[in-house]
Amino acid sequence: MILGACNPGLAFQVLSEEIDIGLLLPCNVVVYEDLKTGETVLGIIDPEMMVQATGRTDLDDFAKSVREKLQSVLYSV
Repeated sequence: MILGACNPGLAFQVLSEEIDIGLLLPCNVVVYEDLKTGETVLGIIDPEMMVQATGRTDLDDFAKSVREKLQSVLYSV
């Protein structure tokens, strides 16, 4: 299952700085059952890795903040 998890406020903030980063936003959360362990897995793409792909080091702190928010959500499930 793929869930949409976009934060419009954060997306607007970063798109105001770099419009092409819209292609790299971590807006999907993948949920699946690991067939070997039977455990439910939640997966997200790492926003820090996505920002690195743009070469925009000025967005590193923003990406780190988004990563921390996403991790917090994952850890709370």
